[in-house]
Amino acid sequence: MPPRPDHPTGPADERPRVARFTRAEHRVHQATATLMALCVLTAGCLYLPFLAELVGRRALMVTLHEWSGILLPVPLLLGLGSRALRADLTRLNRYGPHDRQWLRAALRRRGGRPAGKFNAGQKLYAAWIAGAVLVMLGTGLLMWFTGLAPLAWRTGATFVHDWLALAVVLVIAGHVWKAFGDPESRRGLRTGSVDAQWARREHPLWDHESNAP
Repeated sequence: MPPRPDHPTGPADERPRVARFTRAEHRVHQATATLMALCVLTAGCLYLPFLAELVGRRALMVTLHEWSGILLPVPLLLGLGSRALRADLTRLNRYGPHDRQWLRAALRRRGGRPAGKFNAGQKLYAAWIAGAVLVMLGTGLLMWFTGLAPLAWRTGATFVHDWLALAVVLVIAGHVWKAFGDPESRRGLRTGSVDAQWARREHPLWDHESNAP
């Protein structure tokens, strides 16, 4: 991170900025979000009668839902060629005492939430959504290829798939809600850089984390 700016109260466009995400990371996030949105929208057209009647073409919705689900892990797998993405995945998988402190402060709605490049909430979200996608992929394959397992397994897979899908929708809605409440975070994902003051305020341990061996 750059040194503390001499004029921290200047116009937002003139303040020092910190590189946060690379173009490859932006593209991975964009592609994953697009595929996830397609999964959710087509699922709605398959399960909600008023959407099914409005859209019609059930066979097309089924095909789009199946293939968007199958392709969902692909952007991340392709993105593993990016050193920056691999480094951020490592950060997301590392937890420390400051993460527990962040969670306690968040649950009590208090300040003093220390965080590295990613806070504890972002780490938990990333871990949960990754696990959910794997479970949805596995159960979806059992539902799609009926010869893979006996009827009892397919019935259980359908139950898990449907209820987990509802949980995924709720969690993603919360993620989007939080994103809309933090314009600088969205700007960082869109442009690759964030305001240095915002970085020091929201992620005060980021610089220390970057310099750690």
